Amino acid sequence: MPRFYFYLGVLVKLLIPSSLPSRYTTVYLILFAATLAQYFITSGSSPGYVVDAMRAVNEADASRNRASITSKQPASSKNGDVVIAIDRNQLGSNLQGRGTIAWTKLVMDMYPSGASLRGVTCSYCNVVQPPRAKHCHDCDKCVLQFDHHCVWLGTCIGQGNHCAFWWYICGETALSLWTGMLYIQYLKSDISKPWWLYAIMILLLATLFFCLIFLLLLLLFHSYLILTNQTTYELVRRRRIQYLRNIPERVYPFSRGACRNLYEFCCAQRSKYRMEPLPTGQELEDKLRPYTCSDVLSCRCCC
Repeated sequence: MPRFYFYLGVLVKLLIPSSLPSRYTTVYLILFAATLAQYFITSGSSPGYVVDAMRAVNEADASRNRASITSKQPASSKNGDVVIAIDRNQLGSNLQGRGTIAWTKLVMDMYPSGASLRGVTCSYCNVVQPPRAKHCHDCDKCVLQFDHHCVWLGTCIGQGNHCAFWWYICGETALSLWTGMLYIQYLKSDISKPWWLYAIMILLLATLFFCLIFLLLLLLFHSYLILTNQTTYELVRRRRIQYLRNIPERVYPFSRGACRNLYEFCCAQRSKYRMEPLPTGQELEDKLRPYTCSDVLSCRCCC
């Protein structure tokens, strides 16, 4: 995809009429460079792997346990100095065991009571999966809030890079639209010449048109997912996901309202690894409640 836009940009550079102000050319080149940079940023960013989140939780819990065990060790005083004796082997084994238990407890608290540990453990990674996580067979890792595996970027789209992916397809859509307009303007400037002289250019314009339609649909689709706090995997495989199977399709279980969903997606990246518990029965009943005039006035769909 970047190579395609490289050659496309070279062609457009030749197509831009000299009558256009230089600022239009500058803005176009900036957009082109920004889209290309966003491609590499998105492809190089982590989608948020479950094993990394588990390691972070284990390390944080181990630090707390280490401080707690250290404070409880008997201290002896010699020449005015306080000496604390610690058995490092015993401390390391205790922290390792407690770290695994901490992650398992954290994840199991997100599921309803009575959920089976075996049912939420990945058979490939052997890690306990939080809700909305899925194992990617291409990356061979479990991904938090797995959306899809993008073959063009060569990476998974998940919690860690979904926002960067949306900005990438937004910039790519704008660049394709602008490039198409420049192509049309160039063809209109020499309309008197036979059309077969521009056969290659017309073919490129037709290809660009189909790419633009695809990008517009992809942009609208992911915008819808963001506003409803869904993922592509959850939308497509809803009936195959155990915790979504019995929820009506018109109910978005993880949605907090369009405005709050948008804010948390774009601005509220407080933690690198954010995990959402499954909604309770009362929360699902509230989401099933039909909208009334008072709900519209109070912006229930947004908040």
